[in-house]
Amino acid sequence: SYDEKVEDVLKSAPQNASYTTSAIQKEILQIYASRVCNVICEEFGDRKFNIIVDEARDESKEEQMAIILRFVDKQGHVKERFFDIVHVKDTASLTLNNMIFNVLLQHSFDIQNIRSQGYDGASNMPGEFNGLQALILNDCRYAYYVHYFAHRL
Repeated sequence: SYDEKVEDVLKSAPQNASYTTSAIQKEILQIYASRVCNVICEEFGDRKFNIIVDEARDESKEEQMAIILRFVDKQGHVKERFFDIVHVKDTASLTLNNMIFNVLLQHSFDIQNIRSQGYDGASNMPGEFNGLQALILNDCRYAYYVHYFAHRL
């Protein structure tokens, strides 16, 4: 009732259509997610940015990784955008590194524009020799690690 376009679609849809199956709902959410990502990408442009990453297990016991992007907009305001959540087969540093780069490259972000990376203190994340921060720092030499809570400072 709040969105005229959605209301028009629902009025013109067959009355026996309920759109309540999980497959339909997931498809609708995927379309919304894609549109949100496109808007963020347009807002983002080719600016330098920071990534904040955290992983957790969902109710179905699958590992998920959330990716948040921080950047400064044209007006000089710091923006923080929840960008994506992806399922990962494990939480090994190399797996997370590959998934982060895949997501960023899929949306045409230049990984050389990463200026910092933030994670929690889990051992697979900040390890200076083989943790996720070390792997990203190998590819992006200006992507310094900062504990993700410090971005609030």
